[in-house]
Amino acid sequence: MAALQFGMPALLELPGLAENAETCAGLGLKFVELNMNLPQYQTENLHPAGLMAEAQRNGIYFTLHLDENLDVCSFNSRVANAYFDTVLRAIHLARQARIPILNMHLNAGVHVTLPDRRVYLYDAYRGQYLSRLRLFRGECEKAAGDSGVKLCVENTDGFLPFQKEGVKTLLESPVFGLTWDIGHDHAANGADAGFLYSNIGRLCHMHVHDARGKSCHLPLGTGEINLKEKLKTAQKSGCRCLLEVKTLAALKQSVEYLKRSMLWN
Repeated sequence: MAALQFGMPALLELPGLAENAETCAGLGLKFVELNMNLPQYQTENLHPAGLMAEAQRNGIYFTLHLDENLDVCSFNSRVANAYFDTVLRAIHLARQARIPILNMHLNAGVHVTLPDRRVYLYDAYRGQYLSRLRLFRGECEKAAGDSGVKLCVENTDGFLPFQKEGVKTLLESPVFGLTWDIGHDHAANGADAGFLYSNIGRLCHMHVHDARGKSCHLPLGTGEINLKEKLKTAQKSGCRCLLEVKTLAALKQSVEYLKRSMLWN
């Protein structure tokens, strides 16, 4: 089995690309996941030559985390098309800058609370929802071509039945894969573990952080997750591992935990 590749998220306390890249290299990590919710990591502010220069200078590479508000299935076509354009621009950037992974959430959309239940509109209008996802899938396939760029769908609070069908629709294309966020899955009482294991051959990326109860993004070794088991799964699947903690102190603590636990490669 290949050695695990660990990376870090772009941290709020580090102002820009260069500082995050230098920190990544200094800690012996392999990649930085740039968060496209932040202004400095919008596609118009990222240039392939600059990304590749920073990557080469520090001996690392980059991945992208797409906007968490991403909603390519909005019933408002103008809104959906704006998100389509956002993703296609990100794929174009990834191709030029040799970025292998674009991480994305699958939006559950709006729900209506009735006296006896909650109804998600994407479930009530599932045909339109899936049709939009098929259109999105096709546009991403054309944009990615044979570049090897993958869009990986991340679990969050537990995929709802219509979301599982949506993920399966996307996974009909080799351009799409899965991200397993082990902390979110723990907080959701393992709601997505069965679905993820049933599609384990499509696992490309893992967000690794500890969790205790509903509290996520804890430094490794400070929560309840069986990290060795999850990292073994990551290694078998050949997927990258993002140490998704939120501060530099927590990142350093997590790297030290991996080294002490003989999980570091």
